[in-house]
Amino acid sequence: MRLLNELELRSEMDHKGKPMAVFLYTPLCGTCKVARRMLEVAEHLLPSEILSVADVNMMPEIAQEYQIKSVPALLLMDADRSYPARIRYRMGSVEELLEAIRSVT
Repeated sequence: MRLLNELELRSEMDHKGKPMAVFLYTPLCGTCKVARRMLEVAEHLLPSEILSVADVNMMPEIAQEYQIKSVPALLLMDADRSYPARIRYRMGSVEELLEAIRSVT
């Protein structure tokens, strides 16, 4: 998973033609650590470079724009950005995460 800052994330969001899933977390969140481990397992079964991570504390504008209510959160965007971004708060299981991420590929 690539760690993105706000500028890099904005650039990725503006780049159509590539689906993306961004795991939003905060460093001190215990639930985020568990969710990140699940995503690390899922990452091996996904296309390369679809999954990124971003510290939501470092991007207040994006948090406000997408109305991020809590962390962990998974921001999902399809390749042509024709649908609004979806935000998933429930991490559930590795299988559920894979299904959610594959829905945008």
